[in-house]
Amino acid sequence: MQARIYKPAKNAMTSGMAKTRKWVLEYAPASAREVDPLMGWTSSSDTQAQVKLRFTSKEEAVEYAEMHGIDAQVVEPKARKANIRAGGYGENFATNRKGPWTH
Repeated sequence: MQARIYKPAKNAMTSGMAKTRKWVLEYAPASAREVDPLMGWTSSSDTQAQVKLRFTSKEEAVEYAEMHGIDAQVVEPKARKANIRAGGYGENFATNRKGPWTH
């Protein structure tokens, strides 16, 4: 059984960092998905594809995989560059702006 251990990326639709602090162990799909001829829904006989286990640290996730005989591949997260402006958010409303404020 193959799995992947990774730290989820930030959702592109929000500025928050929710659900990105924990490590996830996710199983690789064992079988391909099929399209149901009657309803057109995609389905699979692989129930492990629905399982996502969350851990507080990478070491815990690797230890769990080793203990249960899971062949896991660890994917290291990429570091984000800090987006810090000199004036911060208040800079948008400063009275000493050089040019007009536009969207």
